[in-house]
Amino acid sequence: MKPIGVLVMAYGGPSSLAEIPGYLADIRAGRPTSREVLEEITANYTAIGGRSPLPEISARQVTALRARLGPAPFRCYLGMRHWSPWIEDVVGEMLEDGIERAVSVVLAPHFSALSIAKYGERIAAGLSLYRGEIDFRHVASYHDRPGLIEALAARVDAGLGRWPADARDAVHVVFSAHSLPERILAAGDPYDAQLRETAALVAARCGLEPARWSWSYQSAGRTAEAWLGPQIEDHVADLAAGGVTGIVSVPVGFVSDHVEILYDLDVKAREVATGLGVRFERPPALNDDPLFIATLAEVVLEHANPWLTPAG
Repeated sequence: MKPIGVLVMAYGGPSSLAEIPGYLADIRAGRPTSREVLEEITANYTAIGGRSPLPEISARQVTALRARLGPAPFRCYLGMRHWSPWIEDVVGEMLEDGIERAVSVVLAPHFSALSIAKYGERIAAGLSLYRGEIDFRHVASYHDRPGLIEALAARVDAGLGRWPADARDAVHVVFSAHSLPERILAAGDPYDAQLRETAALVAARCGLEPARWSWSYQSAGRTAEAWLGPQIEDHVADLAAGGVTGIVSVPVGFVSDHVEILYDLDVKAREVATGLGVRFERPPALNDDPLFIATLAEVVLEHANPWLTPAG
């Protein structure tokens, strides 16, 4: 049987401060980046160690997925949307390897036309660039998978476990994800609904009453249009005003520890909380958690199953 490709995709991130201008230029499709924005982003990365851990974590996730799927008939690849190895180039590599069928999955569980759909566009660009054909089956979302919910619930429990048992009932859990422009709601985009469903499923799994958890967005873009909210810094302030003194932050829209978590939550949101006398704790992201990797393997196998049967 010919190998089936598995293209795992992530956003990408700079491996050093020197790469930040090129990284931002790729995100902005070559449009100039103001000095102010460049200095701000550089300062953010400096605060978390001068580099993005995302490429390394993504590589670990792909290695774990490869081990979970087994050596045959799958061949796993990692491609980045905005940095090396670029998705387009990895598609070219897959063509060179003779891949004719492949499953593609993004390391982000929730679908949006402004996020997940863009990865498919990069795949199409790669096929056009290298003048080849691969029958791709794309995983649109996996936001409600039991394994994902279980893994996220374990993060909630780990966060609450940082308080004494008799103090945990007073701790509030805030779920969050990367904000997108509000216009996606009018367009019928499922992103917001899928995120809130994930949060509700995790809260139910953890036995959290409605008053003990809430939803917020984070990491809104720098544009004039309105973005989905409330932003977590504002939400933390509102919770503090309501008497909350302890928060567990669980960003369900992310599966890896990277700048939107390590800076936007661990630095910015924590700074707001601390200034208001609120203890702010965030357990590690999913990264290469076996439950998460098993979820990825599950969706890959489901999409590849027609090819694995005799008729496929």
